[in-house]
Amino acid sequence: MPSSPLHFVLRGLSVSQIQKCIPKQGKKSAKAVVVQSNNPAGETDASNNVSMIDNLFNSLRDLARKGHLLKAFETFSLIKLHASSANHDVILHSISSLLYSCTNIKSLPQGKQLHAHTISLGFENHLVLVPKLVTFYSSFSLLADAHIITVNSNIVNPLPWNLLISSYVNNGLHGEALSAYREMVHKGVRPDDFTYPSVLKACGEKLDLDFGREVHKSINAAYGHRWNLYVHNSLVSMYGKFGELDTAHRLFNEMPERDFVSWNGIISSYASRGMWKEAFELFEEMRLAGAEVNIITWNTIAGGCVQTRNFKGALELLSQMRRCGMDLDPVAMIIGLGACSNIGAIKLGTVIHASVIRSCFDGFDNVRNALITMYSRCKDLRHAGILFKSIKTKKLTTWNSMLSGYTRMDRSEEASFLFREMLFSGIEPNYVTIASILPHCARVANLQRGKEFHCYILRREEFEDHLLLWNSLVQMYARSGKVLAAKRVFDSLGRRDEVTYTSLIAGYGIQGQGKTALKLFDEMIKHRIKPDQVTMVAVLSACSHSGLVTEGNALFKKMSTLYGIVPAVEHFSCIVDLFGGAGLLNKAKKVITSMPYRPTTAMWATLIGACRIHGNTEIGEWAAEKLLESLKTQVTMC
Repeated sequence: MPSSPLHFVLRGLSVSQIQKCIPKQGKKSAKAVVVQSNNPAGETDASNNVSMIDNLFNSLRDLARKGHLLKAFETFSLIKLHASSANHDVILHSISSLLYSCTNIKSLPQGKQLHAHTISLGFENHLVLVPKLVTFYSSFSLLADAHIITVNSNIVNPLPWNLLISSYVNNGLHGEALSAYREMVHKGVRPDDFTYPSVLKACGEKLDLDFGREVHKSINAAYGHRWNLYVHNSLVSMYGKFGELDTAHRLFNEMPERDFVSWNGIISSYASRGMWKEAFELFEEMRLAGAEVNIITWNTIAGGCVQTRNFKGALELLSQMRRCGMDLDPVAMIIGLGACSNIGAIKLGTVIHASVIRSCFDGFDNVRNALITMYSRCKDLRHAGILFKSIKTKKLTTWNSMLSGYTRMDRSEEASFLFREMLFSGIEPNYVTIASILPHCARVANLQRGKEFHCYILRREEFEDHLLLWNSLVQMYARSGKVLAAKRVFDSLGRRDEVTYTSLIAGYGIQGQGKTALKLFDEMIKHRIKPDQVTMVAVLSACSHSGLVTEGNALFKKMSTLYGIVPAVEHFSCIVDLFGGAGLLNKAKKVITSMPYRPTTAMWATLIGACRIHGNTEIGEWAAEKLLESLKTQVTMC
């Protein structure tokens, strides 16, 4: 690199200091004096000089492009030495090439040296160099310097302002971006198609809908409704960010042309609000329209399938992505592993694991955590443990993934040991950690430890809004048989979801308080909280334990018609237990023979036990034979 005195002086100076230090020589002083002569030999010398300058410039440009700054600056010195009034543009474009190179290879001192040359030569307001200087300083996040250059340039072209506003947005300084836009308009610089997308994004990120609407009006005033595609996309995304979905969808429908960004914007707008039905419909519309579906859209929809518990649908979408020749990125793999975790598809999970290794994504923390979760949920704690131990520097999320695996599998000793190891490692638990440990406290009858965690939660103000944590507390007390304590926690919550209600309903059911459980279920429906499959298992079990045959049977019939829940084998098991406990053995038998599932071993055992209690040898013997047949089939399959 060049080591001129100027270089060392400028190293630590800001833009304003550089501007004060450098005397402006003007363009005349920057040009060598040309001696006028009628001598033809002089003309030949001039011609040779121009040719030499051109060669030097081409050499400089090539060196700058390759990042050889030292040689490029030496060449620049030769150009300045031989430049004449006829080729001062060469100096201008030389500085431009060098600035571009300094920006690319992150050379701040040399860039400042060039800035000083720009001021000295009187080029600080030149349309070619001002945008290059703004880009240069922005690349070092020296946005105050970039701002000074833009404001002082007095250029009516919007390019420097666009670069400045975009840099503010990229650095998360959305308020500063909006202020720069106001300043730009105040100076009479007219925004263009490249200004508005950055400004609209800043409005969305800063959650300033009023300002966004003002910008929208300005766009209408400038263009009418003949907007640029990028501007149109930005408007759709901004309104979607604010949840103004009617406006976003109307703007989307008005678009004369759409690209994949348009579709991604409107689909993501619905997806971010949990409106998956509309998102899925738009996705199908997008495919029918023949629009390009990129990885972001696929991931959004596949993630939506996981959110709505359509795990097989998510995996099918990932399979379609592969068939379309699209490589899965880390996000897609995490979605696939999450789907495998929920349906126990360990074989497919190992296939994704192999793909993770081939794609070199196994170094990503989120991917490794998803792998640990997948193996632990599929009851393969050995592989989960191997992955966990292979990670040298474990983050909190990694500890949480492994802890969840142990507690889910009732591996109490391993869970306790791992939790202590985490604390000894200096890792402080968060709400996810505590939520994982609390069910473990209930299962090992360690209520005292659970109470200690309860006190710990109350002391941590940041845990107040984490419903997952409070749901785990309700669940812990309910499973431990302390339904009064569970109810106190339940009553203290300002917000509840289906998990909160389900945990307490299950607690009442275990204690034989079926009517109280039903009353709580009615309260849940009254508050428009939709029950899920787990809720229905809890309330049907509560009816079974309390002998509430009429109520339980009525709820079972309402599941699909009123609540849109297709009965699973667990729900049929509850009904068999309900009828069997009440001595309605023929009804229990009919449920087993007519349901669309293969009866489980537990279901046969429930019916046999009920027949023994009520003295029905005929159905009991029939059930015993069926159980033996089922066991023989299982042995044969093994």
